[in-house]
Amino acid sequence: MTHPGKRTTSADVARLAGVSRTTVSYVLNNRPGEVIPEETRRRVLEAAERLQYRANSSARALAAGRSDIVLLSIPDLPIGPSISRLVEELASALAEHGLTLVTHLMAGQTRGLPDVCAAVGASAVLGFEAFDDDDVQAMQRLGVTVVPPHTAGLLPPMSPLGRLQAEHVIARGHRRIGYLLPSQVRFRNMAEERLQGVATACADAGVEPPVALTAEMEIEDLLRPLRLWSEAGVTAVCAFNDEHAIALLAAMQHAGLRAPTDLAVVGADDIPMARFASPALSTVYFDLQEAGRRRAEAVVAGLREGRPCPPSPATSLRLVQRSST
Repeated sequence: MTHPGKRTTSADVARLAGVSRTTVSYVLNNRPGEVIPEETRRRVLEAAERLQYRANSSARALAAGRSDIVLLSIPDLPIGPSISRLVEELASALAEHGLTLVTHLMAGQTRGLPDVCAAVGASAVLGFEAFDDDDVQAMQRLGVTVVPPHTAGLLPPMSPLGRLQAEHVIARGHRRIGYLLPSQVRFRNMAEERLQGVATACADAGVEPPVALTAEMEIEDLLRPLRLWSEAGVTAVCAFNDEHAIALLAAMQHAGLRAPTDLAVVGADDIPMARFASPALSTVYFDLQEAGRRRAEAVVAGLREGRPCPPSPATSLRLVQRSST
């Protein structure tokens, strides 16, 4: 068993550099308003590097009045390509402000979010959906800045995304639209919101409501909605996401159907594999880098004393047309 050695402290750095601990703190924390001779600064930095000194996060938090930890609460939601990329972009944007993102999966957890915030010493928390009112109050009593979902919800708006899907196929002449719902219960709220956007677009265009059907992402299971859509005269399908759309294209090939000749298909999220589907999948894209940056700005604004989180504009959505439509 390897035992940890003695932790290097700022006192060790000060001793090696021949300066006071206060001077070490000024140099390493780059405190504004403190004029340190360049030669002294160089000695401190060289000593810190030689000793491989790392600032104690607890001490730094005490000095700053808060930690640099931002907690991201992730609900019972599969971590697919889009969500993974969004978390990466958020972490990168927060790092530019000296903040560290810690993710916490809520699925299967027995302790509440306030307890998690206390355990990691979070200064701010945000998530993919609204938090329980009791949790919000408990976290605020802990001094945690709770970034509300209207300023920092991480996913793009669901209803406008579905609307954009439907408007695309309607503009291409389709008058009978289908919608492929996921079978997983944890996707249901998100899917229903996207479906509502499709239904609104159909109503505005004066066409019949979408024929929404549920299926597993298995070819044999997807043959049933294909048959029912054919019987209903459906000529275009908006899928819940790209994974379901790609599975549907595979089932169509199995059934001897072609997209878009027999059935146009449009997905959502623009995952990397969408362009390599057969045929290449039309889908809805949202700017993940922009989303991460805006959410990071909301967190930073929320941490500033006396400054509320600014309203965050909706994440930009656009339709990427490929061969499937």
